[in-house]
Amino acid sequence: MERLDFRSDTITRPDEAMRHVIAQAEVGDDVFGDDPTVLHLQERVAGMLGTEDALFVPSGTMGNQIALALHTQPGDQIILEADSHIYHYEAGAAAALSGLWPTLVSAPGGALHWAQVEEVLNPDDVHKPRPALVCLENTHNRAGGAVVPLELIDEVAEGCHRRGLKLHLDGARLWNAAVATGIPLERWCRGVDTVSVCFSKGLGAPVGSCLAGTREDMQEARRLRKRLGGGMRQVGLLAAACLYALDHNLDRLAEDHENARLIAEGLDHPRLRVAVMPDTNILLIDLDEDIAADGFLHLLAERGVLGVAFGEHRIRLTTHKDVSREDCRRAVEILNGLEI
Repeated sequence: MERLDFRSDTITRPDEAMRHVIAQAEVGDDVFGDDPTVLHLQERVAGMLGTEDALFVPSGTMGNQIALALHTQPGDQIILEADSHIYHYEAGAAAALSGLWPTLVSAPGGALHWAQVEEVLNPDDVHKPRPALVCLENTHNRAGGAVVPLELIDEVAEGCHRRGLKLHLDGARLWNAAVATGIPLERWCRGVDTVSVCFSKGLGAPVGSCLAGTREDMQEARRLRKRLGGGMRQVGLLAAACLYALDHNLDRLAEDHENARLIAEGLDHPRLRVAVMPDTNILLIDLDEDIAADGFLHLLAERGVLGVAFGEHRIRLTTHKDVSREDCRRAVEILNGLEI
């Protein structure tokens, strides 16, 4: 049976053209700083994001954790949206690696307001962790790929800088936000101190992310990357795939967004509900309270559609370049025809 795999946009595989680019990549030793393809990727990403410099890292988690370590000291307070990737999906790294004290703030759609941040900032008191860093996420995974509005990012950035705090943007899917809104990548990053972006999700590269910020911060980030075991050698092979992805797969993210909306608008089952109409490529579907997500996914897989649980009674379907418009139409038919 053919499988329609909507588990994540990370499951995409390099096509033949990308594999050819990988095979032909010019390489050096990136720890010595002389891999020309990596240098080209870092320069290009910094230019796209409007930052002074960028650093190639193996994963978005490593990029985020380098940023946290870069802006803080052990014992510091960091402010996170309660459903953020950094809190939920990075194996407790903020505490384990940097000794940080997270304060969680719930915000609809993952969209923090400065007033919410200011309300939970610790006072200047020797008994309290020192507030140091605020982290935002755009698009927001657990909010269904929601685009956090630019005006809220600007608002939080202004407040952070006024209070002497640093601001990091987890922009693993920032490409999606830019394509969905037409707002250039550079504008999304204008007020932040660091930003991470990922190539192995919607852009379809096999591995890789970049952390971007000032030249001084990226020099220290290189040291932190080495400390975490992320010093890579002839990694231009991977950087070449990322450059290819930027050239060929960025604008087509709009197709993923259209496909997610196609499924959302076509869903018509009395026991299934779209949790929120998707801004981008992530669709959350709520199940009736007597339907367990794990059991439902097993039933769905038997009919050829793969997704992931996103709560006890919620599943996530993610569109990407390896599922076609017709695949999405077929998924709608299967969902609507389920007997549950």
